Amino acid sequence: MLKNNLGFPRIGSHRQLKKACESYWSGKISLSELLEVGKKIRVENWKLQQELGIDLIPSNDFSFYDHVLDHSLMFGVIPQRFEVLKHLPEVDQYFAMARGYQQNGFDLKAMEMTKWFDTNYHYIVPEFTRFQTFKLNADKIISEFREAKNVGIIAKPVIIGPVSYLLLGKEKEEGFDKLSLLDRLLPVYCDLIARLVREGAEWIQFDEPFLALDISYQTKDALRVVYQTIRKEFPALKILVATYFDGLQDNFLAALNLPICALHIDLVRCPEQLDEILPKIPKDFTLSLGLIDGRNIWKTDYQKVIPIVEKVIKTLGSHRVMLAPSCSLIHSPCNLENETKISAEIQDWLAFAQQKLIEIAEIYEVVVHKKAEYVTKNEASIQRRQTSPLIHKLHVKNRVNAVKPTDLERKSPFLERQSLQKSVLNLPLFPTTTIGSFPQTDEIRAIRAKFKKGEISVAQYDEFIKLHTQKVVAWQEELGFDVLVHGEFERNDMVEYFGELLSGFVFSENGWVQSYGSRCVKPPIIFGDIERKTAMTVEWSSYAQSLTQKPMKGMLTGPITILQWSFVRDDQPRSTTMMQIAWAIRDEVVDLEKADIKIIQIDEAALREGLPLRQAKRAEYLKNAIDAFKISASGVQDQTQIHTHMCYSEFNDIIENIAEMDADVITIETSRSQMELLEAFAKFNYPNEIGPGVYDIHSPRVPSVEEMEVLLLKAIEVLPAENLWVNPDCGLKTRKWPETEQALINMIEAAHRVRERVTEFA
Repeated sequence: MLKNNLGFPRIGSHRQLKKACESYWSGKISLSELLEVGKKIRVENWKLQQELGIDLIPSNDFSFYDHVLDHSLMFGVIPQRFEVLKHLPEVDQYFAMARGYQQNGFDLKAMEMTKWFDTNYHYIVPEFTRFQTFKLNADKIISEFREAKNVGIIAKPVIIGPVSYLLLGKEKEEGFDKLSLLDRLLPVYCDLIARLVREGAEWIQFDEPFLALDISYQTKDALRVVYQTIRKEFPALKILVATYFDGLQDNFLAALNLPICALHIDLVRCPEQLDEILPKIPKDFTLSLGLIDGRNIWKTDYQKVIPIVEKVIKTLGSHRVMLAPSCSLIHSPCNLENETKISAEIQDWLAFAQQKLIEIAEIYEVVVHKKAEYVTKNEASIQRRQTSPLIHKLHVKNRVNAVKPTDLERKSPFLERQSLQKSVLNLPLFPTTTIGSFPQTDEIRAIRAKFKKGEISVAQYDEFIKLHTQKVVAWQEELGFDVLVHGEFERNDMVEYFGELLSGFVFSENGWVQSYGSRCVKPPIIFGDIERKTAMTVEWSSYAQSLTQKPMKGMLTGPITILQWSFVRDDQPRSTTMMQIAWAIRDEVVDLEKADIKIIQIDEAALREGLPLRQAKRAEYLKNAIDAFKISASGVQDQTQIHTHMCYSEFNDIIENIAEMDADVITIETSRSQMELLEAFAKFNYPNEIGPGVYDIHSPRVPSVEEMEVLLLKAIEVLPAENLWVNPDCGLKTRKWPETEQALINMIEAAHRVRERVTEFA
């Protein structure tokens, strides 16, 4: 029985990769120094897994930015606009594709970015053209395989399967299907496999996550062709196809009929699939059991999973079984041993990536060598969590259970609210605003760190934040913004900040996971029932409003996003936890209105992210998510304008559900896709107001006035001018001030130009 790992966190246990990449981008370290940091992380990861007894240790799971972008570079899928950068080192071309490039007379837009299935990880979307060609560049994957060999490990290279790679991309021309490119792509894959086999690879893991989605017969047939071709060319290769994030369901026969050696299934997300698959497993077919939750941080209950392992062994024999996490561990923090401030009681319930591999080793020891002491110790932890008095609050549960239909509705329909809000707010056509946060400088982070360490007083910290708030409010007025924000300088993170002020949350010191590129987040851990003890944002929003006569937005994170971007308790339905958060946010919204904040933004950036991968499961999720948002937003009077924000997702298939949220204004990401997303809002005839992002904040490049003006004119073609707002596509926290200032100056000018043009021709 083999112990199999699908992937390990690539950021380093103390975010070494983030720091190295950002230092390289700012010119503080050399390329060789950056590459050395990457190599050190990889070697440490391999040696750790070897020490923990993992048999199939992955390689090529490391990336300097994104593993999908790595594949695009590996197969020569480089958009034509980046060909002008061929004179640069390859890594600089790579970063330009991810982040855009605005130097030395070049001004290149970054590639589109979107969510990796239903996670908060963002990948760079491959761009395909009708006559797309593919060319192998295997330097990275081969060199990393050799590195592993040099430390005594024959690694298992991890590659996105050809079908899933194509499906992850986007056709940049009309009139062709990206799957039609398979005939050209597959030979390049075979060339890559041949090189890996020559290097000594015994197992290769092909990730085909689309097998866990609703796919067409054409897609199933493409998978058959791919693996028949690979098997024919490499009869001795041990092929592992990995699926995750849901069950195979109606795709299980297609998967089991593939000429492969092993299939990985996610038994955390879909445990029920085992009973359907197990009786039909082909002879000599190995099953990799994804029993350890790769996307959450709770200890595995050995008494639940060991019987599953024993059941599969009884059917297949131990030599045809692998023990594994449910998916790659890039979605988990690195090591629980780095935590010193989580209470011992709660820490006893947790397992980060390293501990998950220990769990695999212990389950192996229990099943193979009958070491019952591991079960006894695990059972004690599970029992302590189940009986802990920290978790349950009856009055919170009662409030959720007592929800009434009137709690979910605004007092009047949107058109009536819109008329009242226009008279109260008196905003011009194409009102300008930002999504909320402004750059968090090194100075701000340093002061916050001092405050947390007790090196400065509350009064000193508050005075510092007030000074920055004063400056940013005055600056926005000077630029001519119509609706202002306070900058959020007091906030560390849009979820963590609220979690720290709500009961039922606990926070790690080093529980970082990668969101995109060098952006790492530290998800809160929801361990118990949630309620708001005191106002969370009213004081800072009121202070900022006192500095200006213009409307000041109150800024909140919505219940779905707080849920999605946290590690959520697994001892009750997620929908129950979501509703608890919704009521807490509702209390804050009501208090902001009482404090005379006339515009309140409830960010739901993760609404689309939480959508189940399977169509059959979506209706229930959407109902719960929309109800949660409406509970949070519906406690105010008609004249109070409710905004929401969503970013980096495909909304076409849920546009009607977004409309059901009934937010007065929605701001969305559209700049990287050149306003493509607005087609969905136009076809549906979206009834409320909308702010399509005209400035891509995930790239350091500064868009010109003309570029943003073109995007706004595109928006006018499909949506009523009186319903349009002008804003960036996301918060500006991660950006630097010089680029932010110039980009927003340009955005304001673009809004003024379009306002004049529309008024002139009205």
